[in-house]
Amino acid sequence: MVLGISDPGISAAYICCVLALLLCLVYGVINWNKGGGDEKEQISEESKWHVKEKDMEEKELGLWDEEG
Repeated sequence: MVLGISDPGISAAYICCVLALLLCLVYGVINWNKGGGDEKEQISEESKWHVKEKDMEEKELGLWDEEG
């Protein structure tokens, strides 16, 4: 009997959930700020994509709002 639960399958499920939580927390702490090195490149690429999309919509549909 683990944690007052007599069925070992239910106990195993609860224990696995707690272990998964701990594993996710450790992974998150280790990888907290990784991957931000190419942020400037991503912003530049997104800006180019936005201009290209605007031109395409203006040419093909005649649509584009000034805010977008």
